[in-house]
Amino acid sequence: MTSTTNLPRTPTPRREETWWRRPWMAPLALVVVAFLGFSVPPYLTFDPSQSRLAPPPGNGLYYPLLVAHVLFGTIAMTTACFQIWPAFRARHRRGHRITGRIYVFAGALPAGVLGLYIGWYTAGGPSVRVANLVGSALWLSVTITGLRMAQQRRYRDHRKWMSRSFALAMSIVLSRVINVVATIVLMPQLDTTFQGSKELMTYSSASIGVWLSPFALWVLADWLLERPRRPGAQPLRPPVRSPGSARSNFSTSVTDVPRRGA
Repeated sequence: MTSTTNLPRTPTPRREETWWRRPWMAPLALVVVAFLGFSVPPYLTFDPSQSRLAPPPGNGLYYPLLVAHVLFGTIAMTTACFQIWPAFRARHRRGHRITGRIYVFAGALPAGVLGLYIGWYTAGGPSVRVANLVGSALWLSVTITGLRMAQQRRYRDHRKWMSRSFALAMSIVLSRVINVVATIVLMPQLDTTFQGSKELMTYSSASIGVWLSPFALWVLADWLLERPRRPGAQPLRPPVRSPGSARSNFSTSVTDVPRRGA
């Protein structure tokens, strides 16, 4: 009778992340660059007359805070692209952690706080005001929740909440597109529904954009996170770490799952 030796199974190497496996990254980056290239330059002049949003009369604090909101938002949108880029996250874990901290503390949190003030003084009417306040508060709460998930090393939950945070950060881009579409759709109703008031039609179009865009992107983000994995897809695996390696309490790497008993 012959005996067989149980050889240890060699783990299947993880498939290397490449950009063509995530074809949406390039278009997303182009959209962000185009949006920022169009929206940000007027505020770099620090000239209130160049602002795309007219400051409320007699409010000298509005414009400086608006500029700060735009700059912090620019940081958030830029670093968020690196955060959701699978290849960058897999190959540059330290860079992923650094950009994660920048996104939270120099992007989303200050931009969200300032968004509450800017949103309150919007000239878009009460519906847009409420949408801006709700959106800013939701962005803050979702980002803080994602941060706490990382601090507690609940990295799968961290990934979900930070994906929602990214969706809310990008909602301003989609809202501009929806605003244009809504204006085109509502234009035939200018003399009927809006009784010839272009201002009322503009408020309605803006309201549709700021309410619909965060909802649509939140639903899309959750669908992408919860959709069934395709057959043959590699599950997330914990990285191999040396016994003496140090670990940061705030790691934004969603694949950095600690082993049981570690």
